[in-house]
Amino acid sequence: FFITSKVDSLFHQRIKAVKLRWTQAWRRMNKKGKVDESAKKRTRKAAKFQKAIVGMSLDDIKKKKAMKPELRQQAKETAAKEAKARQTKTKAAPKAKSGAAVAKGKAEKQKLPGGKKTTGGGGKNEALKSKR
Repeated sequence: FFITSKVDSLFHQRIKAVKLRWTQAWRRMNKKGKVDESAKKRTRKAAKFQKAIVGMSLDDIKKKKAMKPELRQQAKETAAKEAKARQTKTKAAPKAKSGAAVAKGKAEKQKLPGGKKTTGGGGKNEALKSKR
């Protein structure tokens, strides 16, 4: 079954061929020989490309990129001012009504007698305390 008595002896001693430097198995594991395949395989780099996103076509995106940074900054600032103006308008209108609602909300959140809160499940520790 074995090629030589040396191999037979090593097999019965349970010595693996990979651990012996003179075997082909060891040479394969440690990448010895095979001079022609010394060059590493090259990996491809992913090519970059642009896709349109929801609410904006590819042409719109390209136009924005081509715009000068100063113009883009100016447009950003004007949009921010408009948004701020809109927010102040919406905040000013409901403030007159909210005075009575705030007082009502505070009354509901008061503590119960005995120092117990109205909310809260207790959790694991509370359950253990009640058992003791």
